[in-house]
Amino acid sequence: MEAETALELVKRGVTLLLLDVPQYTLLGIDTQMFSVGPNFKGIKMIPPGPHFVYFSSSSRVGKEFSPVTGFFIDAGPSEVVVRKWNQQEERLAKVSEEEVERYSQAVRNMEFDRYLGPYNLNQYGDWKRLSNYIAKDTIERLEPIGGDITVACESDLIKSTQKMPMEKALDEQLSTSKFSTPVDRTPCRGCYYTSIPRMVKRTGIEGRELTSLNLDKTQLLETILVKDYGGSEDLLLGELQFAFVAFMIGHSLEAFLQWKSLVALFLGCIEAPFRTRSQLFTKFIKVIYYQLKYGFRKESSNSASNEHGSPALLDDTWFSTDSFLYRLCKDYFSLILGASVVDGELLAWTRKFKDLLHNTLGWNFPQKSGVEGICFEEDDEYAPTVEMMDD
Repeated sequence: MEAETALELVKRGVTLLLLDVPQYTLLGIDTQMFSVGPNFKGIKMIPPGPHFVYFSSSSRVGKEFSPVTGFFIDAGPSEVVVRKWNQQEERLAKVSEEEVERYSQAVRNMEFDRYLGPYNLNQYGDWKRLSNYIAKDTIERLEPIGGDITVACESDLIKSTQKMPMEKALDEQLSTSKFSTPVDRTPCRGCYYTSIPRMVKRTGIEGRELTSLNLDKTQLLETILVKDYGGSEDLLLGELQFAFVAFMIGHSLEAFLQWKSLVALFLGCIEAPFRTRSQLFTKFIKVIYYQLKYGFRKESSNSASNEHGSPALLDDTWFSTDSFLYRLCKDYFSLILGASVVDGELLAWTRKFKDLLHNTLGWNFPQKSGVEGICFEEDDEYAPTVEMMDD
């Protein structure tokens, strides 16, 4: 780190004061994770803005860990965020405003400085690419009551979901962990994600029109943008990033299902990338490109989380040509790359995204397809519903 940058972050950086965290607890911020030592009291020199803080409590010998719990923060320059370990509930709890002020003054007086580890700026670029659309409004709109996101609150969802191996891994982690049902833990609920219907159902319209609405999700995208996001494209992309972080880093099944629904909505559009939302689709492809690039790298490396028994979330089913992602991308690539006229930046990022999937997963995509040419497989859950007309 350059001395000038370090000095600026000492002055304007955020401090995350985490008190009484037991030794061996796995704790992370953004893409960084580590095991807590005996003198640890927090992290300093954090760039202002949104961040994701997460932890997994440990047995005394550090060999068994609870499901990950995480929460988002959005901190301003020089702000001190204070959390204290609640031993009974095994989580980082907020403290009173009076305590925040008292501890903040102690931080400014450098009383905690030698117990604070510096934020690793070498990994900040990865985090920025995963969170550049997450704003304070995004967090306040989506976070659950109390702020904590954890698969431990999603047991009912896991039971009712048709499981692919990734969901099974989260389920197994929850059921086998002695931490899965902490004593007297505050009741929790999930995030306030936007409802994304997989299939358009409307009364009073003809079957042919209903088929068209399900073949092309453009109208559904427009409706959701106006109704749920007030027309803000960035708010929609912020939810996509929020869900991915909560899934990939926070191990939330609910977040994975929301991310999957949003990806299916985007990649199910035919008209929007060309006529109404070219810039939005360029931004979307950039977002999912960096998400999957990070996800593939994270799962393939011997990261600290994997070493400590966290489930592999991007399992072999993701890499198969039978995966939901392959099926969605296959028709999207055919649509964009086979078009006679397309926005130049969107075309360039689509090719880059296609190359990432080819180079990382070995996926090959047919050159032609597309409505007037799209071939949907019989067992494809994302194939549009076709309404048969009476003679």
